[in-house]
Amino acid sequence: MLVAGGGLMLGIAAAVGWQPNSMLAGGARDHEQSRASRPSAAPRSSPRASKTAHVTSTEAPPRPAKHQKREPSTSVTDDTAPTEPVYYLDDGPKTIALTIDDGPSPIYTPQVLRILERYKVTASFSMVGENVAYYPSIAREVADAGHVIVNHTWDHSDLALMKPSQARTEIARATDAIHAAVGERPRIFRAPYGAWSRAALEYCAAEKLMPLDWSVDPRDWARPGVREIVSNILRNTATGSIILEHDGGGDRSETVAALKIVIPRLLDEGYRFRTP
Repeated sequence: MLVAGGGLMLGIAAAVGWQPNSMLAGGARDHEQSRASRPSAAPRSSPRASKTAHVTSTEAPPRPAKHQKREPSTSVTDDTAPTEPVYYLDDGPKTIALTIDDGPSPIYTPQVLRILERYKVTASFSMVGENVAYYPSIAREVADAGHVIVNHTWDHSDLALMKPSQARTEIARATDAIHAAVGERPRIFRAPYGAWSRAALEYCAAEKLMPLDWSVDPRDWARPGVREIVSNILRNTATGSIILEHDGGGDRSETVAALKIVIPRLLDEGYRFRTP
């Protein structure tokens, strides 16, 4: 079961700029700017590098303070999806979720999969549709390993800056790409930057997509160092936490190294990994 937060829990994280990175095909980008520097123009005209044939976008703006945990209001088994983003699991003591964003990546996704297999952990992979279309075999590896694939828009655009029709198209195109690659349609959606527009939430409700956010952001996208990523996760994780990490959008070697440390540490502390 998942806990959907409202009110103060609907703090919207903001988009940030990103720089070219040659590690991934199509000019992967890394976020470096804060919400205050986000341009007011539409995503296509923001100060991002010009789009090439295959773009691997990135995740991870700074998040506000911890969301206040509430009693469960909607569960994943309900007939209708929550009308607010979900920030916490509610699946019993010491249960947590690991979410991996912005792939699939031919470099880092296979490394993450090997770590998860070693520790028998199931995770959720929030995939950018454009990347899925470019690396369908990697997406299939994730699905075949039993992990959950989450819709993360077609090209990682900020839905809060888009018209409703554009936001719906962003989500629908990603769903089609995921379905073409793995044969199943995702049942969960995560908004890039945690920027939830009304149109996105209404579309999720209409399509019965769970709007998934996160409650622990170790800022691995900023490459603060392996020790800091591990420390952040261990310091902030508690029962119900949804942890945000990344396998796409740039150099994720620190993330891979951190997962090798933090997953066994969390398991030793008695946490159980679940998926939404």
